Amino acid sequence: MRLLGVILLLCVACSARAELTIEITGAGEHQIPISLVRFAGEEQMGAQAVSGVVSNDLLRTGLFKMIDPAGKVPHEPGAVNYVEWPGVEALIIGQVRSVDGGRTEVRFHLLDMVRHTELIGLAVTAKNEQVRAIGHRIADLVYEKLTGSPGVFSTRIAYVNREGKRYRLVVADSDGYGEQTLLALNEPIMSPAWSPDGSQLAYVSFERGHATIFVQSLLTSQRSVLADFSGSNSAPAWSPDGKQLAMVLSRDGSSQLYIVRSDGKDLRRITFSETIDTEPVFSPDGKLLLFTSDRGGSAQIYRVPVEGGHAERLTFEGANNFSPRFSPDGKSFVFSHFVDGVFYIAVQDFANQQMQVLTGGGWEKKPSFAPNGKLVLFATESQGRGILATVSSDGRVKQKMVAQRGDIREPIWGPFLK
Repeated sequence: MRLLGVILLLCVACSARAELTIEITGAGEHQIPISLVRFAGEEQMGAQAVSGVVSNDLLRTGLFKMIDPAGKVPHEPGAVNYVEWPGVEALIIGQVRSVDGGRTEVRFHLLDMVRHTELIGLAVTAKNEQVRAIGHRIADLVYEKLTGSPGVFSTRIAYVNREGKRYRLVVADSDGYGEQTLLALNEPIMSPAWSPDGSQLAYVSFERGHATIFVQSLLTSQRSVLADFSGSNSAPAWSPDGKQLAMVLSRDGSSQLYIVRSDGKDLRRITFSETIDTEPVFSPDGKLLLFTSDRGGSAQIYRVPVEGGHAERLTFEGANNFSPRFSPDGKSFVFSHFVDGVFYIAVQDFANQQMQVLTGGGWEKKPSFAPNGKLVLFATESQGRGILATVSSDGRVKQKMVAQRGDIREPIWGPFLK
């Protein structure tokens, strides 16, 4: 058994306990039948049961059908009688124990029940308060082994939570648990954007009386002003190498696209329209920007080289299309699609220009891809409050994460942690 090592988590200013409930609908076209036996030793861990985190992560994808162990409780490969698990293609078993220094060790095994072989056998250690992170990491490994795609359960999301006049910039686990407040103000906070390495967030704050762009470290909470020009400073977006940010400034008249180095120097104007250009985002290769503009008479999505030049219109269906985000492979983009008074989440392929609506419609805005491209995070409403939701990239599996308090807006999925 190989020792995987310590799981490192980002440290942020404040922390709060989990405050979301999760509702899942739909299923993948081909579900893998798997079984998970509650790990030995978890009864002493209460709510931090590792196997529960693993099970919930895998179920959220819609790609796995969980088979009840029916009373069987093996915790080591040698205790597994393969003929007792008909219809199960993979089995997850393990053990949990406390080790010196306030740490927890989790040993787990993923078994191929068809070929009667062990696919993964690992030991993972972390601080006791990071037990949920161990569960997410195990789920990542299982997901990748069984699907061939990297898991995103250990990644993080950011969003704005508003309660009355109080705005909080929040970072949380990909399943919405482990909510931590990075910044709290009595003025609006908008447009959080992850740096490519996940160590910083750029965002817009109105604490200076107008829209100003800040960059804040998640490790130290130190923040700095990136753009505070006259007029509005908004919609920051990092380049893939983290050396530049695109943004929207109105200092020269109408809102236009600009690019600036991450130290705030070398400001360059990219678009020169007479209308509103906003919501820029870099392509994965850093050569193009997608953005929203009403230069054609309604809000639509356009593409322009980062050096500037001709802007190509990409969307034509519906009354308005906005908030574009590239897929991680750069082959498509997701966006908000507004038609007949309803907001949907849609995706469009660059090659064939075909648009696919992924959701059932409602108040659905601000989509962003998970870093493996398999899920899309967006904001929607439930009972008049903003909540988080996800949909699989094929539209088959939908998930709502309902906060117990506050109004959630502006979500964005973070990158793989390095």
